[in-house]
Formats: sequence, C-alpha cells, structure tokens
Amino acid sequence: MYRQMLRIRAFEDQANQLYLSAKMPGLTHMYSGQEAVAVGICEALTPEDKITSTHRGHGHCVAKGAEFREMFCELLGKAEGYCRGKGGSMHIADQSNGNLGANAIVGGSMGIATGAALSARRLGRDDVAVCFFGDGATAQGLMYEVMNMAALWKLPVIYACENNGYSEYTKTAEIAAGSLIARAEAFGIEAFSVDGQDVLAVNELAGRLVARARKGEGPFFIELETYRYHGHHVGDINRDYYRSKDEEARWKAERDPITNFARWLVAEGVAAQDELAGMAAEVKADAEAAVAHALEAPYPDVSEVDMHVFVETAA
Repeated sequence: MYRQMLRIRAFEDQANQLYLSAKMPGLTHMYSGQEAVAVGICEALTPEDKITSTHRGHGHCVAKGAEFREMFCELLGKAEGYCRGKGGSMHIADQSNGNLGANAIVGGSMGIATGAALSARRLGRDDVAVCFFGDGATAQGLMYEVMNMAALWKLPVIYACENNGYSEYTKTAEIAAGSLIARAEAFGIEAFSVDGQDVLAVNELAGRLVARARKGEGPFFIELETYRYHGHHVGDINRDYYRSKDEEARWKAERDPITNFARWLVAEGVAAQDELAGMAAEVKADAEAAVAHALEAPYPDVSEVDMHVFVETAA
C-alpha cells in the first residue's frame, strides 16, 4: 500500500510538470493528497472487481493496477495509451484491471458502477463494484436513482464519496445541506464515515464491506474525509479567494497519508527508513522513465479517427 501511494504521488507530480511545461494537451485534475482513499479501497479488491472513477481519476487507475507507461501515453494522446490516446486524463480506463473508466461528468459514473453490480448479480458472479465520486456529486439526481435501485435489489456496489472539502471552488458545507451519510441511510443503505488520510483505516473498512457485498449484504456507502493539495485543476493556481495557504500547509504537514503511513511502518518495525527512501527513489525513477518513453511514443495513425466511434448496422 505504501508503494502504491508513492506511485500515485509520483504520477501526479510528473503529470503536473507535463502541464506546466506545455507538453500535455488540455487540463487535468490532480489526486495528490487523496492517495489513501484509492489505495485503501482498491487493495481490498480483486482484478475482476470493477471500479468507476471521476474527473480526478489518475489515483484510482494506478491503485487498480495500471502501468505508468500506458497511462502517460494516454495523457499525451499516444497510440500506446490505454484508450489509444483518445480518452486522455478524464476518460482513462483500464478494462484489464476492472477499471471501467474515469468520467468528466460529475457523478456520471454512478449508473455505470451500479450497472456493473447488476451485471455481476445477473451473471452469477461474485464481483463487487466500487463507485468513486466527490462530495459535489451528491447534488446529482442520478445518485439517488441508483442508490434506490441498489437498495431494492441488494446489489454488490459500494458508493465511495471522497469528501475533500470542496466542490470545485466552493466549500462543501456551502453546497451540501445536512449529513452526506444520512442521504444513503434514507434508502436503508448502511453508511460509514472514515478518515480518508489513514490508509489502514480505509483498507480495514473496505475489506469488511467488500466481503459482505460478495455475500449479498450490499449496497454500502462510505464518506471518506480527505483533501486535495492542488486546485480544482492544474490551472487553478491562485486559490486564495476560496481557501487559505495556511489550511493547505496544515494538511500537508499534519495529515499527509504517505508521510504518516511511513512513520507507522517505521515505528512498527515493518520497514526501515532507508528502505522506504529507496522505494520512493525507485518509484520516482520509474515515473520519469515512463514520461520519457511517452514523449517519444508515436501518435495513432489518422486512419483510426473513426475507430470505436460508429458501427454500420444492417437496414
């Protein structure tokens, strides 16, 4: 889990630099600071279990087993990307590891995750689906439609709300009335709150709920308190008008999921400090090598422009 969190942070650091150096087209949304959520949950899943992601989806993709090379190629529009360069940052998917894709529509993947859970039930499989979404997505009507269906049919789906304190540029408290978990409880869905900066706490809860969902005891709802270090997107640099630098510094100094987990690993004798430092250097080198490869990789041929877009049907 420590290595996976390092991989997410390293990927995001490199992606941010690609944007700042004008080497990556479009915008992207950094996941730095929220690593314990994706890793804690995805470590409780199998490759066959499904996840759906959000516009801030790189962390979920890495945590579910994706490789750096294919991910950076996707961000740069290259043919070796997971979607042959056509998905980019906000639509990246990795079907081989059960990642059904990121989604640029707020809350847009809720129906997909619930559908995956229904599919598993209909096919007699024990797959579990996890739907990642932000606190801002709790204002979307689709969430309530699918939770109602999931509750009625006891589907094996877990709704994971990453409450990072802000819905784009507005504090969550200013856009969400009442308790978020109470919204799930209104449908008779068991709901839980957990510290999203504590990977062990997240993983312990996820492990219990995944096991119960496999036995037909779902659905479940989790609110994970977390924090994004960057702005809403990479271009959101001057954030003083909606949150303070002191607040950002405090979360980084006191609540960083990687730093705090490293302290725990050393204190418990699980790993030595130099071992963790070596791991971090190795992961950083892997990310840098993947970026170098992606920058030189070829773009898709122009003949692919309509591939996977339209299929002729018989009259």
